[in-house]
Amino acid sequence: MYSQIAANKRKTVFIMTMFILLIGAIGYAYGLYVGDFKSLYVIFGFALLYSAISYFVSSRVALAVNGAKEIQKSDNPRLYRIVENLSISTGMPMPKVYVMNDPAPNAFATGRDPKHASVAATTGILELLNDNELEGVMAHEMGHIQNYDIRVMMIVFACVSVIGLMSDFLLRIMWFGGDDDEGGSPIAIILALVLAIIAPIVATLVQLAVSRRREFLADATGALTTRYPDGLASALQKIEATGSVMKRQNSSTAHLFFANPLKKKSFAKLFSTHPPVEERIKKLNEMGGQL
Repeated sequence: MYSQIAANKRKTVFIMTMFILLIGAIGYAYGLYVGDFKSLYVIFGFALLYSAISYFVSSRVALAVNGAKEIQKSDNPRLYRIVENLSISTGMPMPKVYVMNDPAPNAFATGRDPKHASVAATTGILELLNDNELEGVMAHEMGHIQNYDIRVMMIVFACVSVIGLMSDFLLRIMWFGGDDDEGGSPIAIILALVLAIIAPIVATLVQLAVSRRREFLADATGALTTRYPDGLASALQKIEATGSVMKRQNSSTAHLFFANPLKKKSFAKLFSTHPPVEERIKKLNEMGGQL
């Protein structure tokens, strides 16, 4: 497990490097288009500032946009005690505990590291699951914290947002940029246009790939923590049967949730941040035979 944590930390550096290259490519394309590469410094400055702000405030934004309210032990002793026991078992700092008033069974974890982490559960999941199943779900979310998934995904989210903003800006400049005789050569214009369109798609695909892989890792971590994979597998089966679609539809935080909180559409599987439930249950059942 420690090797996986180290791998996630290395992955953070790799992802940041790749996104910086994407941001640099967009800035270079803009420089080609306007014929002035001095603007690259402004673009990089903006990207770094936006990413830094996102890194420190994204967790609070994620909690706020999903209507999560912080609780104390007296507010919901059952949930608080489960998180507290898991924190003691894993040796991690106690995260802040939140509840979302939503009938859909779901949960998520957020934060930038184990010392600045939060877990949130819906009222629906508290009503649906028994103690073993709820413990499995919260162990999964604590696994995201333990494995530093929350940091990776916050950085990915911030970088994807920056690339989306920059690409939109570049496209608008090209569309409303003025007379036809201004700007760079036709080749530069084509390159800028291609990068402006392709970069956000590449960034999103990376986000999806990272999200799917981290769900399997968090399932394994949660199962090892509780030593009872059947509890988590049973929770997945119940949630799949009941439906995990939230009342608050927010695509920007969907990748954080235990189960997909968005309405399923025609090719949702291709662009889903979550792996198929059947695959997750199969892997947990395999773990159950080994523990």
